[in-house]
Amino acid sequence: MNKGINNILDAAERFAAAGGAALWRGNQIQHTTVNSLSSGFDALDALLPGGGWPVGTLTEILLPQEGIGELRLLMPALARLAQQKRWLAWIAPPYIPYAPALKACGVDLSKVLLVHPKAQSDHWWAIEQALRSGTCGAVLAWVHDADPQRLRRLQLAAEAGNAWGILFRRDQNERQATPASLRLRLEHAPDGVAVNILKRRGGWPTGPVQLHFNYTTTNSAFSRSAHDTSPLS
Repeated sequence: MNKGINNILDAAERFAAAGGAALWRGNQIQHTTVNSLSSGFDALDALLPGGGWPVGTLTEILLPQEGIGELRLLMPALARLAQQKRWLAWIAPPYIPYAPALKACGVDLSKVLLVHPKAQSDHWWAIEQALRSGTCGAVLAWVHDADPQRLRRLQLAAEAGNAWGILFRRDQNERQATPASLRLRLEHAPDGVAVNILKRRGGWPTGPVQLHFNYTTTNSAFSRSAHDTSPLS
């Protein structure tokens, strides 16, 4: 069977070389016009459609636990959005954001909005309203027990508000279908994080790609334990 597939690919490549249609392989990104925001990591941008985080849609980040580097991964993009004077809404974060760490990463603290819903129904309502508002550049939300219908509503809200929706979920949800245009699974790695792309528009899953964080200017800001009031991982 593999021999037959290779024969088909060889024939297609000969056709393309002769001036026929271009050949697309599943491990390549199909470049389309995507509203995107650079992640600040060249190795990751090269794997993302549009060359960065997709805006106006959902990004799911699956974790084995909080505090393995998920927020450091997002900081360059969040800092850029805050400079554009758009709100960064944090919905039900597991810890209180540590302001010195955010500031050290270039985040305008006056644009950080914290929301702590009391009821589960309020939780989903707050995420949807923040995404749909049109005033939030990014909405970071920690969610549990998400069903496809709720996720679909959030996806539509992100499109309507042109917001970057980031949902943090546990990695046991990997097999659950999602309307998100991008789904990542993160793993701890020395001096950084390993990123596995489970779903992306225009390409097949790929990874892991290991990203290294620069601690030279932010080490003191991140020195607090993950068990205190700091959420910055």
